[in-house]
Amino acid sequence: GLAGSGGWGMGQGPVLSRGAQLPPVPGCRDLVWLGGAGMADTLGLFPFTLSQLVVDIIQAADLPALDIGGTSDPYVKVFLLPEKKKKHETKVHWKTLNPTFNETFTFKIPYAELGGRTLVMAVYDFDRFSKHDAIGELRVPMSSLDLAQPIEAWRDLQSVEREEEKLGDICFSLRYVPTAGKLTVIVLEAKNLKKMDVGGLSDPYVKIHLMQGGKRLKKKKTTIKKNTLNPYYNESFSFEVPFEQIQVVLTVLDYDKLGKNEAIGKVFVGCNATGTELRHWSDMLANPRRPIAQWHTLQTEEEVDVVVGKKTS
Repeated sequence: GLAGSGGWGMGQGPVLSRGAQLPPVPGCRDLVWLGGAGMADTLGLFPFTLSQLVVDIIQAADLPALDIGGTSDPYVKVFLLPEKKKKHETKVHWKTLNPTFNETFTFKIPYAELGGRTLVMAVYDFDRFSKHDAIGELRVPMSSLDLAQPIEAWRDLQSVEREEEKLGDICFSLRYVPTAGKLTVIVLEAKNLKKMDVGGLSDPYVKIHLMQGGKRLKKKKTTIKKNTLNPYYNESFSFEVPFEQIQVVLTVLDYDKLGKNEAIGKVFVGCNATGTELRHWSDMLANPRRPIAQWHTLQTEEEVDVVVGKKTS
């Protein structure tokens, strides 16, 4: 958690005393902040006229060991609720329970709108082959802070609140052969997909779009798997790619014989992706001719379309 001394704002008690009834994670201390939010981090508006919130994620201490070797690979996601549109992520720090991040993130938001927001700093354990485990989080209602000056503090991490709606996760591998300009995407499986049908199941299939500059270059799709929320595909698709600014968008849809096929969620990888998705793309480029597999959490259509610049489902 965030190791704690002092209040968050002028004349106020600890920020998390209000509305954070979640139990602290045992043995888990969070990050520090300066004029912003974070485990150990800072938080502030510099200055008010700039309409921006600056969050420094500084460090974490005494995190729990979630990996077999008695350690973790922590990184921090930073975002504002309720909209969650702009998510920042720190770099992953390998094999440590006391990471020092020292990363700064900026949210552009008018000061008048800040009071209705909650700053979330969530610490995760990176895992290439399964879903990233949540270590703990801090939720800071911005209305509880005095942002006239930077705030720096340690606070204990709390258990991560379950998000109201999980869309599911997808695992796929990427392989690039530079000499042939060939990109191979193997859709391996998906799990915990959101229920779309009345019977509490879905008929999921995956559509793959190759995008460039907001335009669809090519599209392919997997077979449909009936009555399952955990489909297994292991289906391979190859593309000849012009490699400048390529994006690969994967959309999981629920097949409907009578109506419109509804998108369950989507994810995209490419050089302008962020976080886990950018990491997967970078790993593929760094390991030519080798398939690199990774799990990704599905996002809403709106979240991906706004970045990719075009509807792709």
